[in-house]
Amino acid sequence: MTMSNIRDMRGFLASSLASSIGVTCAAALVLPLAPPAVAASPSGANSGARPAPPAVRQAAQDTSSVPGSTQSLPLAPLTRDRVIGPAVPEQGLSRDHVRHFSLVGVVWDDPDVTLHGRVQVRTRVAGTGTWSGWQDLQTHNDDDADPDAAERTSGHVRGSTAPLWVGDSDGVDVRVRAEGERRTDETARGTRTVTAFAALPAGLRLELVDPGSQAAPRAVPPPARGGIEADTPDAFGARGLGAGSLTASAANAELAPLGATEIPALGRAATESEQRTLRGAELTEVQRANPFIGPRPRIITRRGWGANESLRERGFVYTKKVKAAFVHHTASGNGYRCSQAASVIRGIYRYHVKSMGWRDIGYNFLVDKCGSIYEGRAGGVAKPVLGAHTRGFNTNSMGIAVLGTFGSAKPPAAALKAIARLTAWKLGLYGANPRGKTYLKSGGGNLYRKGKNVLMNVISGHRDGFATDCPGRQLYRKLGTARTTAARYQGR
Repeated sequence: MTMSNIRDMRGFLASSLASSIGVTCAAALVLPLAPPAVAASPSGANSGARPAPPAVRQAAQDTSSVPGSTQSLPLAPLTRDRVIGPAVPEQGLSRDHVRHFSLVGVVWDDPDVTLHGRVQVRTRVAGTGTWSGWQDLQTHNDDDADPDAAERTSGHVRGSTAPLWVGDSDGVDVRVRAEGERRTDETARGTRTVTAFAALPAGLRLELVDPGSQAAPRAVPPPARGGIEADTPDAFGARGLGAGSLTASAANAELAPLGATEIPALGRAATESEQRTLRGAELTEVQRANPFIGPRPRIITRRGWGANESLRERGFVYTKKVKAAFVHHTASGNGYRCSQAASVIRGIYRYHVKSMGWRDIGYNFLVDKCGSIYEGRAGGVAKPVLGAHTRGFNTNSMGIAVLGTFGSAKPPAAALKAIARLTAWKLGLYGANPRGKTYLKSGGGNLYRKGKNVLMNVISGHRDGFATDCPGRQLYRKLGTARTTAARYQGR
């Protein structure tokens, strides 16, 4: 893409799309091995310092024109014959024949209600008649927007388990059983031990997500004289770019051509030059003399992993800067192939938006077991996009989720290297030392009260800001290595 192309594109966005997206943005998805297109002014950094105007939720429907689908099935009480002792609250369902799906989760009405119990599913491999064993879903989905964020108070958000990737399936059983708490009661005849069971949340539903299949994106023609045609609706496989894809791609315009499927890696010198362009006057004299930024890694864009942009809300919301990175695991299981990673991400994206009620996927970036890095929430990979990943600490931070579950399983070396490369670059853009510490103000959560200034590692685990097992014991113990490696990539 030439500089004139970029100027034409921006002119079109300003004149033709501003009324529909309510935000000025500059972003794009990159064609493989294409040289970076560097904008003449660092508008991305400056616009990223303020929230965009309020976003308007799109009324996208699950129709045949939109790839992927979500089946939402209400759970019903389960009855057991000849039960001895107190009745245990239990709900579930069994379906021998459902439309194909690859990812499952359970949601309920109130996001502030915790499911105290056990959720298990088993699924049937599509077309084989073979059933899996029972698998547990993580009942506490700890990734969340901040309590006072517009996203959290929108009225759309639901409580949920973490999603689980099960592969192509056409049958499902699910059971949700409340956990009991033993207590001792005093009676006229002495003491007795009883078991009290917590009530299950209201509105339990099973979500079966089909992420859709990914078609090869078509090349985007150069802009016409008056701007760039925007196709609507933004359906997967539509001609050219739909309005949503156009704005998501345009948010990366300083880094890659419009419609690109990846942002290519850069060497150190090119990255330092790009930093001066992107951050401009915000760089201190020390940063200009010693940039301390890692070479930009290859990043697969939203178009590259097949995001259906009609699902998310239209606008982008930014925080001021990126002072820290929180590392997560998706808790979606490790039973995927690297060739399926894009499908897993599309499934998580759909689950976050359609099932949980978020404005977009919660994470800023995702990493697969082979070390590929993916753009997460839309708004520009170099910009301080406000995510929904670490409740209480989404402001001035970014969330990186490794696809998988790492409580007992060790994270792949390729994924750890990707975390280090990504943080060396993105934190370097904002002058942060991966081995250092920084203060973040809590927005409220279950670990720190709202308003408390908390000293955090610049690269932290989710559990450092919220009482949770995430990112899993095995991944958490490797974060020290990620910090050291990222600092080395920065030249420290």
